[in-house]
Amino acid sequence: MYQYHTLSNGIRIVLRRTTSPVAYSGVYINVGSRDESPSEQGIAHFIEHSIFKGTEHRRAYHILNRIDGVGGELNAFTTKEETCVYAISLGEHLERCLDLFADVLFHSVFPERELTKEKDVIIEEINSYRDSPSDLIFDDFEERIYGSHPLAHNILGSKRNVKAFTPAAVRDFMRRHYTTDRMAISVVADVDFDRLIRLCERYFGSYPPCESSALCRTRPSETQRFEQLLNRHTHQMHLLFGCPAPNIYEDDKVAFTLLNNIIGGPAMNSLLNVAIRERYGFCYSIESQYVPFSDAGLFYIYAGIEADAFDRVRELTMQELGKLAAHPLSSRQFLAAQRQLIGQMAISNDNGLNEMQSIGKACLNYGKVDTLDEMSADIMALTANDLQQVAARYLDSQAFSLLCYK
Repeated sequence: MYQYHTLSNGIRIVLRRTTSPVAYSGVYINVGSRDESPSEQGIAHFIEHSIFKGTEHRRAYHILNRIDGVGGELNAFTTKEETCVYAISLGEHLERCLDLFADVLFHSVFPERELTKEKDVIIEEINSYRDSPSDLIFDDFEERIYGSHPLAHNILGSKRNVKAFTPAAVRDFMRRHYTTDRMAISVVADVDFDRLIRLCERYFGSYPPCESSALCRTRPSETQRFEQLLNRHTHQMHLLFGCPAPNIYEDDKVAFTLLNNIIGGPAMNSLLNVAIRERYGFCYSIESQYVPFSDAGLFYIYAGIEADAFDRVRELTMQELGKLAAHPLSSRQFLAAQRQLIGQMAISNDNGLNEMQSIGKACLNYGKVDTLDEMSADIMALTANDLQQVAARYLDSQAFSLLCYK
């Protein structure tokens, strides 16, 4: 189902061939905000913006028009551990996407005038983010739980840092981190694999192999448990519970993924949605998230509630988690949960953009992509006792930190 190739310079390629006229393509780079020094905080995200501002071959307008001008979409994003540049286009324009990716990643010139304008754009992005408490609370939580560790730092950085970035600092960061051994080209499209290899050789193969010596990530030590209520004068109370969870390489990851989906996944029948919204009407939405990193992981439960519901929502949430930790689900409940997660994964992967991003990240982290059948087999191999043991291991009420905006 997935085809792989590695260029002589170390850049990896993964393809899932489809029959769709639409091509989804991107380059994943194993660098994110956790790889920044204190003075560089925000620079990975700044680079994500700045690579579109001019290259040795194209001005900013020509870069933006190269894909958008034929009805496609060019975009990028930064996380704490990855950067991705991607495009959606008709399959006939896949070559121009690959050409443009190589141009912005290896030939960006970072003109001072364009960078000055982009700094203003990012500062407005920071201001906008600070006006969204339901987003900001996650960053505030991570700053507290990870303390001085690089995972604590938010992706956007500070206004002061953004204003201070120079073209020289940007080039230095890219030289250290945007190396061929950290790159994976991900494609979901109707393209012959041999042709895709030839295109990647044409646009990426000429760059010499460059192995990074700067990927010095240190595993977080013990997280700092806390409980804090902050006056943010918001219309509703924003409540976030969180605790450590498995990283992407740990054996418990599959069981914890299923556990998260049961507790507060996207379905309306999630445990907390039924127990707190449907039964009592305490909130409009309550959800959980599982965010695994390469050497750590976090589990969150978020709800927006009325202030007078705080004590009851906290009590009910911990009661439901305690039940999962104390007793295994019935065989009928457990089978339904397994089937639900498999169905959700199949639907998500039916979206070409989701699949392109998923297989790019998997190729970067594992060197291969599990098929839906393989992932389904891993889920179906779990037992109700496995799930209960993982819940008992991670969902102890004493492991949870709490942050609340009021």
